[in-house]
Amino acid sequence: MKLRFFWPKRKSIVFTWLLSYSAVLFVPMLMSILIYSQSSHALKSEIHRANDSLLKQVRYTIDTQFDLMKRLNMEITWNAKLQSLMYTNIRTNDDQYLAFQLVKEFRMYQTSYATIDEFYVTWDQEASILRPGNMRDLHTAFDTIHNTGTLRYEQWLDTIHQATNNQFLILPRVDAGPSATSIAYITHLPKDLNGKQTGTVVVMADRERFEKAIESISGFSGGQIVILNHDNQVLLSNVPVTVNKNLILEQLQDEDNVTYKPSQDGESELFYIQSSVSDLKYVLIIPSSIYWEKAEYVRKFTYISILISLFGAAVLTWFFLRRNYSPIQRLVQSISDKNAFEERADGNELHFIQKMISHTRNEKDQIALQLQSHHHVLRSNMLNRLLKGRIDSLVSYEEAFKTFHMDLISNHFAVILFAVENSDSISTNLPGMDISERRKLMQFIITNVVEELVGHRQHAGYVAEIDDMMVCLVNFAETDAAERKVDLDWIAAEAQRFLTRFHMDLTISISGVHTSLVGVAEAYSEALDAMEYKMVRGKREIITYDEIRIDTADKLQLGYYYPLQVEQQIINLIKTGDIEQASASMNEIMGRNFDKPLVSLTLARCLIFNLVGTMVKAMNELGDGTTQPWLGDNPLWMDSIIACDTILEMQQELQLLLREVCAFAASKIEANQTKERTETLRELIAKVMQYIEEQYQDANLNVNTIGENFALRGSYVSKLFKDQTGEGLLDYITKYRIQQAKKMIGYKQDSISEIARLVGYNEVATFIRVFKKYEGITPGKYKEMN
Repeated sequence: MKLRFFWPKRKSIVFTWLLSYSAVLFVPMLMSILIYSQSSHALKSEIHRANDSLLKQVRYTIDTQFDLMKRLNMEITWNAKLQSLMYTNIRTNDDQYLAFQLVKEFRMYQTSYATIDEFYVTWDQEASILRPGNMRDLHTAFDTIHNTGTLRYEQWLDTIHQATNNQFLILPRVDAGPSATSIAYITHLPKDLNGKQTGTVVVMADRERFEKAIESISGFSGGQIVILNHDNQVLLSNVPVTVNKNLILEQLQDEDNVTYKPSQDGESELFYIQSSVSDLKYVLIIPSSIYWEKAEYVRKFTYISILISLFGAAVLTWFFLRRNYSPIQRLVQSISDKNAFEERADGNELHFIQKMISHTRNEKDQIALQLQSHHHVLRSNMLNRLLKGRIDSLVSYEEAFKTFHMDLISNHFAVILFAVENSDSISTNLPGMDISERRKLMQFIITNVVEELVGHRQHAGYVAEIDDMMVCLVNFAETDAAERKVDLDWIAAEAQRFLTRFHMDLTISISGVHTSLVGVAEAYSEALDAMEYKMVRGKREIITYDEIRIDTADKLQLGYYYPLQVEQQIINLIKTGDIEQASASMNEIMGRNFDKPLVSLTLARCLIFNLVGTMVKAMNELGDGTTQPWLGDNPLWMDSIIACDTILEMQQELQLLLREVCAFAASKIEANQTKERTETLRELIAKVMQYIEEQYQDANLNVNTIGENFALRGSYVSKLFKDQTGEGLLDYITKYRIQQAKKMIGYKQDSISEIARLVGYNEVATFIRVFKKYEGITPGKYKEMN
């Protein structure tokens, strides 16, 4: 009956206090447990220290043997004869002789390492085994060394070839004594230049040798030693393993080096340490009865103390519960009466009180968040109206600024506009966020960065979003006009540089400085005008209104320069396929128009389209009936130019179009050249090369003297040479002289200055400078090398 009454109230504070009071009243019980624990811990610590010392002694003894195996393995691996045999391409007879010398040298290793019972090297190229004093084929070696009946030949090959490098494992050995097994250390030799396996070094020591070493160590107290390799394979155990191997492996994953695990004979305690010379693990297993046999008396006394403590705790806990629960019960009753609509799903009285307080605080926080959100929207709306010149507000802007805690520190204002040019690419870098969230994140970043930069210059900055752009209203501190302009430029440059960390490419425009809040709308209009001018200046630039402002004196510069004679010159250059000259002429025309700071955007577009028309005229004047089909294959030229956002992009598209048109014209001209002219040019170039080879020692040899020799202008000969060979005439002369100088340095004993004179250089310093430019080193260094 009592159980059915109390069970529904199991979550009540009564049960919590019951546990709390019990914890306080359980001090005698805890003291008994503590005494027992400390006594057991002291006993276990002593045994642990003894067993740890014993395990370290075993490790030292076994590691000494393993270190000898590794040392012998290293000496064999780096043996010079073995390296030559495995990695040098020599004749077959020499291979056999070198192998014979190597196995003889292995006998010396056998004498030096008396405790190593067997070692050999597999020679994969000859399918042989190299042992001390002899070389055998694989089958014979297997029968001689490993064929005890426990391992097949194929299994032995797989073990040798697929074993992890520098690994210890178990291999059978014919002469290994009663156990007929040995611990082997296997190392694969590096692969040859073709990526093929060359061989494997195997060093073995009989398990019986290790077991005798362990038997010589006294003090095991019935313990068991287990040695595991890198793959947790049991290499050695002084007695059969009684603990499940999986439990041993599970223990090796723990950070501690001691734990209790069940075995076939009851619980056992496991110790393990790592080898100091390899990746082996040493495990010591001790029966748990050794510890508890000495602590039995302490355990019985502890049980009696616990029983007495439990009885006293029960009596005292019941008394304090009845006395302290009454105030909590009355408080819960009071809250429940005033909040009858709340259902008490939680039976804990304190949780109920906490829930009611939390509910009240959450309502307060939600009201505060709503007020803050409305505050931000109202502030943005106020700035929007101010920037757009709407002054019909019922509340003055001065009062609005005070309401939104925006301090007006002076009567001077400017506006900075920020346009994000790569919002699409930023969206791809923020997966998992919708468009609205990404937009709010960018606005948040720009707002915080810009307002902090403005504050860094002791001004006040207020950022809002208007028409997909971020606008910063700057309220200046009391500074002079020149310093304000410098501060605006610094804020824009630092914002553009810093926001590249967030992969934002910004175009920024800056207005002039205006007085009073009424001038803010004019400042915003100036910033918009400057932002539109990015079509001429290009994106990702900082544009100030002062740069594009048109004064009366500047209107004289607003002309349009593209005379007919210049257009005809460009047409002629295009018809000859001269891309360099045609491109230079077009760049000159665009420079004379676009380098003016006050160029009209409409005139700029007209100039681009007129230049496109010039190229179409040039194609039509080629006049062979193929122009129209060729133009018809490229119908999107004009569309791609019109789609450009800036004049710079239009110029780039125009240059691509110019290259295609000039290439087409050049191909036409080349097709019209006769074979006779081509052969004539080739003969002329051959004569020029022969003349250079005959006259290269002449210090006066240059383009003009070569031209005079062939009754031609030097510049014309140089151009023909470059067109036919792709190399400049002066470069060819210089390279030929350097080539001859290198030959002379190789077989003559003359000085560098004399060789310089012989190849046509009067000044040895000039010769050294030219030689180093083409060869990368000085003539003196070259002479030392040769």
